[in-house]
Amino acid sequence: MLNNYETLLLLSPELAEENRKEILTNLTGIIERDGGTMTLVDDWGIKILAYPVRKLTRGHYVRLEYLAPGALVAELERNVRITDGIFKFVTVRLAAPAAAAPVTEEA
Repeated sequence: MLNNYETLLLLSPELAEENRKEILTNLTGIIERDGGTMTLVDDWGIKILAYPVRKLTRGHYVRLEYLAPGALVAELERNVRITDGIFKFVTVRLAAPAAAAPVTEEA
């Protein structure tokens, strides 16, 4: 059974755009390879943090929304933990599944 999940990533603001895109391509590839479906990639851009994290006061936020089996979330989070450039993340299961829509990227 596929559940609807949302993962919020906080990336280093010093990452170049090409590195950021490479990280997102890798993570969306993991989701699609393991039986999930991407529904949304929402790039919020650089925001000021409420408190310093690892001596950084700004971070680049990206929200991923996807349909996936529960085991895929563990694999995705394992990859997030070992990826340089991501310093915080949170994954939540959303209450209702979203309608299957094509992946959209917002700037």
